[in-house]
Amino acid sequence: MNFELIGVITVIVGLGVLFAPVHWAFTFMVISTALGSAAAFNLPALGGASVLVPNVFLLFFCARIFMAYGEGPVLAAYAPPKAGFWLLVLTMFGLMTAILLPRLFQGTIDVLTVERSVGARSIVAHVPLRFSSSNITQAIYALGGAVCFGLCYAYIRRTAASAHLVNVLLIVAAVNLGFAVADVLTYFTGTEQLLEFVRTANYALLTASEKGGFKRISGAFPEASAFADYTLVLFAAIASLWLDRIRSRVTGPMAAALLVALVLSTSATALVGLAVVVPFLWSRSVASALGSRRAGRTGFLLAVAALMPLALMMTITLFPATAESINQFLDEILLSKADSQSGRERMAWNAAAYQTFLDTSGLGAGLGSARASSYLLVLLSNVGVPGTAAFCLFVAATLRSRMPKAPSGDGETASVVRAAKAGLVAGLTTSLISGTVYDLGLTFYILAGSISALTYPRVTMTQPARAHLAGASGRRHSGSLS
Repeated sequence: MNFELIGVITVIVGLGVLFAPVHWAFTFMVISTALGSAAAFNLPALGGASVLVPNVFLLFFCARIFMAYGEGPVLAAYAPPKAGFWLLVLTMFGLMTAILLPRLFQGTIDVLTVERSVGARSIVAHVPLRFSSSNITQAIYALGGAVCFGLCYAYIRRTAASAHLVNVLLIVAAVNLGFAVADVLTYFTGTEQLLEFVRTANYALLTASEKGGFKRISGAFPEASAFADYTLVLFAAIASLWLDRIRSRVTGPMAAALLVALVLSTSATALVGLAVVVPFLWSRSVASALGSRRAGRTGFLLAVAALMPLALMMTITLFPATAESINQFLDEILLSKADSQSGRERMAWNAAAYQTFLDTSGLGAGLGSARASSYLLVLLSNVGVPGTAAFCLFVAATLRSRMPKAPSGDGETASVVRAAKAGLVAGLTTSLISGTVYDLGLTFYILAGSISALTYPRVTMTQPARAHLAGASGRRHSGSLS
């Protein structure tokens, strides 16, 4: 086990939150997800597999939640008919497939998987199926995601801290943007080594690339596409808050800054994701304004939609050179993507994953056994039809959950739920486009657990019940005096 400096810092902070108020544990848990390329330590015994900072801090977060609330509220997250029940089913089935299916199909089929070697970077190779370290690591990540869901459910459920969730989203967005600025500054000043303390994972780090004349922003992630995936989730959630007029003076500028960072990342996945997320937010805001909910920024959105074609035509007419530069830029990062070496490689990954799905008769090769370039094919090739069905039920239960009837003053909580759902939609969009592994990242499960906690009806005590309990308490008290 090779500990990194960032790992030592993580352990120190983790020990500190055990003695701090519980909301600090939740805050640092969310912030740690911004460190996508920071390995707390690497495991030579598993071929140099990296254990990231968020996964290490999850242990301390778990300990703090159990210290504060016990196991009851955590286990309640997985009770049917809650969304967590389907996540539990998916996770247990995934763990079973990781152990059994590679041995069941060993040597009979070929899969596209990651080959690790100590002291070398990981490579993707087409090899005969066998049980490997990827089965272990992906199983651990799957279990960690399910646990994170329950812990966040327990915290939000016990504190009803929707306002704190907004605070934490804004903080982690600021941290993410801070690393983005640092990434650009260190690149152009030749001081990239200043960020090496958060680039310790045993991944292929593509942090010094350019495209279309722009530095591809990677922040604290191994590559620009990973940064864009994470940033799109934050943008969707915070833009949703702004549309619902939640802390507009902060959420508006923050959403704008995240949008700029997404464009400058030059990630094709980010642009396609924006093409899905922005219309989703726009249509939902208009629908809510026409319904019974608090009106969003409908006038502003309609004006933007009306002026965009006019602005585009004026740019093409008045600034043809600029329009041509933009066209070349979009062609390089998006339109020609399918014909590039990367595009052809990813299509080959998907073809191999689909073949694995067919070769295993729809059962999958086991969690962590196969790679793809689309999350749907990752599910089908790893956990088969049963696992894919369980995942779809989990997502459907989460996104279809509705706020219980509440006083009119609870509008902010409803807006926070809508923002978290927007973040989930953004995360699913990028994963379906280019997701390569089962693990969706802890941010996905933090948002899902928060949604489940905020939308499940709370037990309210009627006045007769309160009187009955008060009378029973009084009788017990009188009996003790006698």
